[in-house]
Amino acid sequence: MKPLAGLTVVDFSKVLAGPLCTQYLGDMGADIVKVEAVKDGDDTRRWPPFRGDDGTVFLSCNRNKRSIALDLKSSAGREVARRLVQGADIVVESFGPGVPQRLGIDYETLSALNPALIYCSISGFGRSGPMRDGKGYDVILQAFSGMMSITGEPDGAPSRSPFSPVDQATGFHAITGILAALLERGKTGKGALIEVSLFDTAMAFLGYFFQSYWEKGTQPAKSGSGHESLCPYQAFQAADRYILLGVANDTLWRRFCELAGLAAIADDPRFRTNADRVANRTATVGMVQAVIGTRTSDEWMRLLGEAGIPASPINSFADVSGHPHTDATGIVLEMAHARYGTLKGVAQPIRFNGSRNAPASPPPLHGEHTAAILAGLGYTPDAVERLRADKSVFIP
Repeated sequence: MKPLAGLTVVDFSKVLAGPLCTQYLGDMGADIVKVEAVKDGDDTRRWPPFRGDDGTVFLSCNRNKRSIALDLKSSAGREVARRLVQGADIVVESFGPGVPQRLGIDYETLSALNPALIYCSISGFGRSGPMRDGKGYDVILQAFSGMMSITGEPDGAPSRSPFSPVDQATGFHAITGILAALLERGKTGKGALIEVSLFDTAMAFLGYFFQSYWEKGTQPAKSGSGHESLCPYQAFQAADRYILLGVANDTLWRRFCELAGLAAIADDPRFRTNADRVANRTATVGMVQAVIGTRTSDEWMRLLGEAGIPASPINSFADVSGHPHTDATGIVLEMAHARYGTLKGVAQPIRFNGSRNAPASPPPLHGEHTAAILAGLGYTPDAVERLRADKSVFIP
């Protein structure tokens, strides 16, 4: 199912939030034209580790795209960009504050050329407010939003969530806005400006933490692998490795107590309800850890599974990559790349009518499609050569 087939996206974004957004639009059938700088291209092409000349972060979020390398600081390069946008449905950009205006690819300029254009702007702190000119990277917003203040072990230093959740989720919010704007355009024929920011995403992630803070007036504590409002609900050391135990309600607590030989404390007033256990967290965790340490993780997985108690081993990447469930779900896809051979990737986490969409193409080489895209815009071979010669474009 390719519901976005026939739509063209001009992607001026780089790094993670924007590229992930447009990769998923491509998974759903849109034609993605990735506009990259003449020198080096997307920043993540140069981030180790590498497959050939390209960083693995780049390879993870740029399938389904055609790459054109343009010098947007040159008048000829900007003219190519304008031609691209005139025939496009969607633009995605993640430039720093004021850069789109200087390059002549801001919403006001491009919507005048194409009134039906949906223009999605991704920024660090948003386009208004006293921090609008601030440099926004995932880790900066983890720090600024307070996310790092609640991440890590209780007595440890602030910790970064290493998978860039703010960047990635901002890309997801961008998709939501774009799809909503497409529905609105279907009614009115008019385009729209969509704005998403890492700041807004970080704040949204912390919504229930802020709700608690506004109610209690106290800083949420760092809980390590645990949960401020649930207990026992964290990692425990089994005889051979860590497991995660998720006792999320009192029914599960009673089942666990029966299974673990702790039936005598199930109705103890210190532990009877979840609120009681949260209030007596240290004692609860200590008793549970003493029991968990007596069996191996495999033993606990079998016993807890049979009892219907949520639990999981703390898997390594090797564990989950080789797990039969990973293979059975098809979440890991393979693509044939002309230079790099077979590439793996994580599929879009959506099924349409029971199936996953196959990728249209592997991640592109830097400027791989420059000549073909220019020809499609009506540039003659001589005109393309002039653009190449004056370095307004890069053709490998």
